[in-house]
Amino acid sequence: VQLQACGGGLVQPGGSLRLSCAASGVFSINAMGWYRQVPGKQRELVAVLTSVGLTDYANSVKGRFTISRDNAKNTVYLQMNSLKPEDTAVYYCYVRGRPNLGEFDDYWGQGTLVTVSS
Repeated sequence: VQLQACGGGLVQPGGSLRLSCAASGVFSINAMGWYRQVPGKQRELVAVLTSVGLTDYANSVKGRFTISRDNAKNTVYLQMNSLKPEDTAVYYCYVRGRPNLGEFDDYWGQGTLVTVSS
């Protein structure tokens, strides 16, 4: 299973960005989502979307970020609006899936940097 994330970059406070992450080599997916990490801190959950449509968001992004998924493309999106400087981090795509009929496992993308600054 491979994950290819893109969409990071530099944006001014109050601006928007959309991250996307495409999963390949996957047979089935249980959940897809995004985590983020800043230097010196633990990686934290930003948003997750399960295969049955349940979502969970970090309190700090509720009402500003929206996670969605294109099942046909095995792609997950994170629409980030009203961005704040504290959203600056490396964002990692996450998939809980399996490449065959075996057990589910956790897979991570390479990370994409989001910088919110004027």
